[in-house]
Amino acid sequence: MGKDKYSIFMANLATLLALESYTPEKIDTDIDIKEECIEIEVDQPKPKAKAIKVDKPEVSGPVKNLPWTDDEQFLKAQEENNTSILIAAYCAVLIDPLPGEEYNVRLAANSLTGSVVDSGEVFSQNQTIGPYTKSRGYREGASYAGVNIVQTEGGGVCKIASTLYNVAILSDLDIVERHNHSMPVNYVPYGQDATVAYGAKDFKFKNSTEDPILIWAQVLGNRLYIGFYGQEKPPEIEWNHRIINKVEAPKYYKPNPELKEEEKIIIKGIDGATVESTIRIRYEDGKMETKNLGISHYNPMPHIIEVKE
Repeated sequence: MGKDKYSIFMANLATLLALESYTPEKIDTDIDIKEECIEIEVDQPKPKAKAIKVDKPEVSGPVKNLPWTDDEQFLKAQEENNTSILIAAYCAVLIDPLPGEEYNVRLAANSLTGSVVDSGEVFSQNQTIGPYTKSRGYREGASYAGVNIVQTEGGGVCKIASTLYNVAILSDLDIVERHNHSMPVNYVPYGQDATVAYGAKDFKFKNSTEDPILIWAQVLGNRLYIGFYGQEKPPEIEWNHRIINKVEAPKYYKPNPELKEEEKIIIKGIDGATVESTIRIRYEDGKMETKNLGISHYNPMPHIIEVKE
């Protein structure tokens, strides 16, 4: 385009844009316009699972926040048995459990879960979840036989008995039968343990309340939780133990030529003791009562130490 023609073109354009009556070209709205729809999948954020606050004590003791709070089976059992109130619960922290022992505790806890003890009924651990045999799924685990540690079928289920004992005491229930171990255990204090041996020793308590009691149990990591549910809260319970005498745990040395270090502790011993146990009960009206739970005698559990020859 020549210079003159270009100048004329620009002048006409300027004149056109300056006209007040200038409007863009009208679009014919009668023309059908087809739109192509494209579906785009957008990842919707998944709702976060409700966080459950669970008590994870470093040492064994009473707990209130339990891992099954929102479990559907638990809620259904509560509704069916009208046991909406947590009476008491206890968490036993299991220190270095052996594989068979840990398996047996988990299996026994699963068998115990959902048990219901009617008002006036006596609960028996052996009758409820025993016998602890291979035919019923139990494995060999560590057990006490006098002053020796041996492997037996169902070894480890005493941890269920000890935890049940503590929950029953905290629930202010009547203890019908309880046996302490021949040597101390490392997961509850002196005087707060219980042992079972099917056909010989049992742990039993009586539901001395006027309502049924629902028992729930679960193993989470190295923690065993057991809780009792009913319709009324118990009075405040406080343990007291008086050590009458103590016997120092001996040290047994076992040669191991393949040991890399000079010595290695295989089993950490615990001093023996004779312990008198009582509980102090404080009722809602302020009344106090002391109940004697008897004397527990424990032989010392020796330290087992491997040494390099």
